[in-house]
Amino acid sequence: MKKSLLMQKATTFVVVLSLAAMGALLAACSSQTEEPAAEEPAAEEAATEEAATEEPAAEATTEQAAPEATAEEEEAPAEAEVVSGTVTTTVDLTAYDKGQVVRVWVPVATDNDYQVITDDEVDGGANATTAEIVESADGNKMAYIEWDENVEPADRIATVSFHAERTEALRPEIVEEGEVPEDIAANYLGSSSMVKVDDPEVVALAEEITAGKETYVDKARAVYDWVYENMNRDNNVTGCGDGDVCRLVSDGVRAGKCTDINSVFVALCRASGVPAREMFGIRMNDADITKNQHCWCEFYVPGTGWVPADPADVLKAVLTDDLEKDSQEALDKKEYYWGQFDAKRVEYSHGRDVVLEPAQAGDPLNDFGYPYAEVDGEALDFYSPDTFVYSVAFSADE
Repeated sequence: MKKSLLMQKATTFVVVLSLAAMGALLAACSSQTEEPAAEEPAAEEAATEEAATEEPAAEATTEQAAPEATAEEEEAPAEAEVVSGTVTTTVDLTAYDKGQVVRVWVPVATDNDYQVITDDEVDGGANATTAEIVESADGNKMAYIEWDENVEPADRIATVSFHAERTEALRPEIVEEGEVPEDIAANYLGSSSMVKVDDPEVVALAEEITAGKETYVDKARAVYDWVYENMNRDNNVTGCGDGDVCRLVSDGVRAGKCTDINSVFVALCRASGVPAREMFGIRMNDADITKNQHCWCEFYVPGTGWVPADPADVLKAVLTDDLEKDSQEALDKKEYYWGQFDAKRVEYSHGRDVVLEPAQAGDPLNDFGYPYAEVDGEALDFYSPDTFVYSVAFSADE
């Protein structure tokens, strides 16, 4: 298995909490207008983010809370959890009449610092015009299946699978030195259609939150603390949320699901000069994981590399477990997800405004965390199981 600088340097890292969260924000992003809320599918039908996760025990957040460690315990590195098994997506587009061209793209995971992916396969059936594993220009891997207008509707069933071995990300010892590499700055400090880093109000908020902070890690921690104190989980949001940062920080809502919350973290980090990025994937924590999509993020520290952060999972636990934000249990979870990820997740893709391979007829995708399909060039709603039928299963290794 590949070992990253982060995993090799995993040790206890004592985080100094930043100043208390700042006050209310400015009324609206200068370039945005409020949009009406999307119509919410029925809870049992919508492909929404899975409602509960099993999380590892967090480190104690204060010296008073932690038992005094022996020298041997202080030196012993934590043992990372490993989760492995096969993820299989099944797509069923038999409901559409013959005579139409049907195209499907299914995300397929790739190797990274915390996961090893093997045995990726696609089966589009005997009559598929195309069924292959491809990679887009920005490095996202996917299965592409096409059935032309002559294929019988009953044949439009495809399966896509891969084996994943995922390792828990343990908090690294952060060493901050040198400058951010040019390629990192070019790719992870800019804006996308939903993450408007250069909006004046986003910039002003970032400056307010990080005032007096000089280092990359101190700025990122100040943003993390602000998100925790000022945002909340909202289970009524469709899917994982759209991550429209201007709406989320400007109209007083400041609530959403994982893509919403972590997009705000990424935008405020970038606006503070700290490179940050989101990953889109699925939780490997049940046999049926069709609705278990998740988004998480990392920030970059020169001299260390990419450091994990997932404020969305902390706020999800606060809501799901009915915790007070100042309770010890909530604060423990907050400390765990600062610099760490659990192993029960696998990354599908990265980036926003995604162009698939081959390119879709529709607009660029806000993200690629769900299968995507088109019938005669018209995009299907991947949140609607009535029109786009698919399932995702996880079979854990024995």
